[in-house]
Formats: sequence, C-alpha cells, structure tokens
Amino acid sequence: MFCVLKCMSWMGGGVIAQAAIVPGLAHCPKLTGMKARTFAPRKLDIEAFIESGETISGALPLTDLTRLAQELAKDASVGALSLVHWSATGRQVAQRVGGPQLWLDLVAKGDMALECQRCLHAVTVPMSVNHSIRFVKDEAAAAELDADSDDDVLALSRQFDLMDLIEDELIMALPIVPRHEQCPTDVVSLMTAESEAVPPGMVPEAAEEGQAATASGRPNPFAVLASLKKDRS
Repeated sequence: MFCVLKCMSWMGGGVIAQAAIVPGLAHCPKLTGMKARTFAPRKLDIEAFIESGETISGALPLTDLTRLAQELAKDASVGALSLVHWSATGRQVAQRVGGPQLWLDLVAKGDMALECQRCLHAVTVPMSVNHSIRFVKDEAAAAELDADSDDDVLALSRQFDLMDLIEDELIMALPIVPRHEQCPTDVVSLMTAESEAVPPGMVPEAAEEGQAATASGRPNPFAVLASLKKDRS
C-alpha cells in the first residue's frame, strides 16, 4: 500500500509544495497511486495552483529581484537588509451562477534602502504587501473586468511568473518620498555652508570700501549699518 505525504522543497527562488509517494503506510487507501504534483514559482500553472488551494512560500535576497534592486540608494548597505519573505495561496470563491472565481492571495515583506529626499543618504524603509488578485480565462475578459471594478484582474497562464508579480507589488508599495524621521546630518547647516562656501581657487568678492567682510567674503552687516549711519551724518 502507498500513501502520499506532502513535503516542501526549494525551487526557483522559493519553497514549493509537492507530494511524495511512500510505501508501507496503512490507513490511506484513497491516496493510493496519486501522482506527485510540483508548483514552480517561476513557471506556475496558475489555474491548477489556485484550484489546489495550496500555499507556496519562500525567502530570497532583495538583489535577486533585479528591478527592485535598481531603486537601492547608492550608499545602501545591502548586506544589512533582511530577506524578502513571500507567500501565495490559491482561493476559490463560489458563485450562484457559473463556476467559482479564482483568486490568488499574496503576502510579502522585507526591508528596502532608498535615498532620503532630504539628506540624500540611505534610509531603510519597510516593504509590505497583502493583496488579492483575481484570475480569469483570457486577456479580453481581464481587461473588461479590470475596467469595470476596483479589483486587480489578470489572465490565466500555464507559465505564470509569480516572482515577477511579487516584485511588481513590492515596487508599487515603495514610498513616493522616502526620508528619515531625523536625518543623520544637519541638513540646514549643510545647505547653508554649501551656499556660502567660496569655490576653490576663487577670491571672495571685495567688500565695499570701509566695510569689513565675513569669512565667506560677504560684507559684514554691522559694518554696512555703520557705513550708512556715517553717510547720513
């Protein structure tokens, strides 16, 4: 007698669900002879996966998601970022008329280092996705439903790249204006110093006669005031 045991293994950047036929186990006659089933995230038969009701999950470095990695700050410490953890579950929703709706529930989370829009240094921000997507028979049906509802709708495929979809969702979840709650540098002082600094090799503009100049070459405001009083007298 044979019995089917579910197990997990790695494939295509994540964990996949599969079945193993094991001899010698009693009390499971209904599972005798069942074929092993494998779901590969990079080439997923999305209809079969949703109908199975299985969950597949995994974790991978952010740099494995090349489009997302392009958004990394130049001074990002990639090794300090956590792995991107993800999972996908197939779900069917029964309808009064016709077959059930096919849904894919996605969950993903991780850390991302973006360029702070204030100080221009790397700022680590959390990424989080918890999203459901409906699948229909073809592109025409997907386009029609997508235009008429708030749901995200995609066409069924036997070679669906689940990791591309997860990457798309993570990119859309990134903040538009990333910034530190408190920047590691004094941005105001830095900007003031840069605006007043005299470029190398250049001589500061001479102050008007009788007016002292500041270190940046600008007239001393107190000297200007004294000059005005002198002219009026």
